[in-house]
Amino acid sequence: MKAAYRQKKIIELLTASKAPISGGKFSEILSASRQIIVHDIATLRMTGYDIIPTHRGYVLASTPLAERRFMIRHDEDKTNDELMTIIENGGVVLDVSIDHDVYGKISAPLNLFSAEDVESFRRRVAKSKSQSLLSLTSGYHYHTVRAENEEVMNKIEKALKEKGYTVK
Repeated sequence: MKAAYRQKKIIELLTASKAPISGGKFSEILSASRQIIVHDIATLRMTGYDIIPTHRGYVLASTPLAERRFMIRHDEDKTNDELMTIIENGGVVLDVSIDHDVYGKISAPLNLFSAEDVESFRRRVAKSKSQSLLSLTSGYHYHTVRAENEEVMNKIEKALKEKGYTVK
């Protein structure tokens, strides 16, 4: 496995995790030695990722990636297209949230990094008997999105706007 791929996976795993991830766990997941994982993390830290070692494992304190929260509105049948628009333009969908009149902010992590992640999410939603969050707010919802830089983020915003998904 190439270093660039391992490092990308390390960032994906740290971004998605709510708890520290041990070097041993990274070694197991990525089929690499602890020494290689330590080197990959050192490389990521040198490129700007704020990865902190703790006694329980590594955590991502902050990232040099651009991050933006988009207010979106569409019907349920547009969810897959909306998510794929973000992914195909270079973004990562971290979460979905709504502002409910009674319950306040309701949020759920998504951590969608690829088309395969979007398809897996779509299958889980299709199997579920629960309503999606956007159905509680007439289609209005928010996504926190990360991208490599502001230029990519602007491209995502433009694509969402062209499809009529963004709300000002």
